[in-house]
Amino acid sequence: MRAAVIVTTYNRPDALAVVLEGYCGQTDQDFGLVVADDGSGEETRDVVRQFARRAPFSVEHIWHEDRGFRAAAIRNRAVASTSADYVIFTDGDCVPSRHFVQVHKQLAEPGYFLGSNRVLLSAELTARVVRERIPIHAWSGIEWARCWSRREVNRVLPLMRLPDGPFRKWSPNRWSGIKTCNLSAWRTDLVHVNGLDESYEGWGLEDSDLVIRFLHAGVKHKNARFAATVFHLWHPEQDRMRLPDNQKRLDDLLRSSAVRAAVGLEQHHGAFLDHQSATPRRTTT
Repeated sequence: MRAAVIVTTYNRPDALAVVLEGYCGQTDQDFGLVVADDGSGEETRDVVRQFARRAPFSVEHIWHEDRGFRAAAIRNRAVASTSADYVIFTDGDCVPSRHFVQVHKQLAEPGYFLGSNRVLLSAELTARVVRERIPIHAWSGIEWARCWSRREVNRVLPLMRLPDGPFRKWSPNRWSGIKTCNLSAWRTDLVHVNGLDESYEGWGLEDSDLVIRFLHAGVKHKNARFAATVFHLWHPEQDRMRLPDNQKRLDDLLRSSAVRAAVGLEQHHGAFLDHQSATPRRTTT
């Protein structure tokens, strides 16, 4: 199974540098990495370029012009850029635990998408990690327990690792709380539902929309909690001005049986064709 990790970012190169280092420390490095850049400046481009020179896996940088929050669109462009069988979505402020990629690949199963969770870092711990480039992806449970005792993280229970088992399918229709900071799916299923819906404007709920359409299409939820955790670096809350409009769109979807995104992956079909015929490359902008 060929896997691709899609890391979405926007103008936070210091955090992105820490996140990318986490992928160099993965126990399974048989994957490609795509940085899905929602319009960042030159500093982010430099971080990706320097990382790509020494990464033990292929790295691509997919960028589009900054026209506001368009995470769905850049994720679709990133999906279009890869021919991987399996796609793991995460964010440029989420440091992966050491077994993150390995677990997503091990738990992958036809007919299911995977959703997992995150540990939230405090502003103070985040500042220290970013400033000192601390490799928190390699920390032991003891080190995380110390952070929890100092209230520098919100919880440590997700760090407990459990194997695959029937309990992971106990909530097959769950969609609430599942986010693209820690979500994986088969590329064929993403194509079937037309990817993420780019008609969502501003921050919020485009990931819930994708998951609900998966369920409408018969693709069920499999729980990857207690196995594939990410460590979320603190940042100020996003502008939620468009959230009421997005909520209305999501409510309409819940009352329907729609499967395909209104504005989605199919508009990047040309990128699919270009990628299939292109020679392998390390970075793309």
